[in-house]
Amino acid sequence: MGVNENVSKPLDRLAAVLAPDMAAVNTLIRTRMESRHAPRIPEVTAHLVEAGGKRVRPLLTLAAARLLGYEGSHHHLLAATVEFIHTATLLHDDVVDESRQRRGRPTANLLWDNKSSVLVGDYLFARSFQLMTETGSMRVMEILSNAAATIAEGEVLQLTAAQDLATTEDIYLQVVRGKTAALFSAATEVGGVIAGGTPAQVAALYDYGDALGIAFQIVDDILDYSGATETIGKNTGDDFRERKLTLPVIKAVARADADERAFWDRTIARGDQQDGDLEQALALLARHGAIEASRADALGWAARARTALEALPEGELRGLLSELADFVVARVA
Repeated sequence: MGVNENVSKPLDRLAAVLAPDMAAVNTLIRTRMESRHAPRIPEVTAHLVEAGGKRVRPLLTLAAARLLGYEGSHHHLLAATVEFIHTATLLHDDVVDESRQRRGRPTANLLWDNKSSVLVGDYLFARSFQLMTETGSMRVMEILSNAAATIAEGEVLQLTAAQDLATTEDIYLQVVRGKTAALFSAATEVGGVIAGGTPAQVAALYDYGDALGIAFQIVDDILDYSGATETIGKNTGDDFRERKLTLPVIKAVARADADERAFWDRTIARGDQQDGDLEQALALLARHGAIEASRADALGWAARARTALEALPEGELRGLLSELADFVVARVA
């Protein structure tokens, strides 16, 4: 199983439809990441912001607002806010995980140092709160501040659950809802709020973002064991080396015999990894169909995302968001 390169990319088409909005957001991002007193801030930020990311989360905010007919400009502020929160979490994550590669490039903590990454991440969090206040919407601020707290909570939960073989799929889902889906759902929800959507429409946008984010993370976890390094932008098997209990491993552990469980205990719980262990892990995942079972879960969440869209106005944007849910899981064939 690997990346399906023959699938059309609705994210690219969504970006084309929203190009004028996204240009305004990119200008706003570049302006607000500047610092008169600390030139390292824009240096570190630009390294990650300009690294070729797809801007999925801000595009979701723009799409949600336009889908409900919004004609103002506050969705630009919110899209930039979402991207700053995302970038801040990436800077912090790479320090926590001691990562050396992100989006196919050396991480900021490797090029500069851990202190710079943490502090610039803090700066971006602060900038994100400045941006969201400019909308004057308390509801928007509530959603995004709650999301920021949920993201941090999810990351801390992952610290305690990541190497614990007792971690269940329910706990995994709780982690994913925190570290990934919370910002997806907040991105879509605030787009609906700023557009003046009905409670039912805003709830549908939240449900779409939540399900899309979960599917997105499950697929990322699958690709860590099955994608090519040049495609996924990080080293294949990083999650195994970092002793992360992601969904494929949780499923394999649940089906393991005594010898297999001893292997997972040594490599994940105790961190005693040796040459050939990654290959053995891949063999165990294949033996128990863990990758295929994880993909089936991702397909289920993508279907939930598509269903949520049925409560929203029909049109090009809704169609592209529906296709995006399909594409997220089509990344693995």
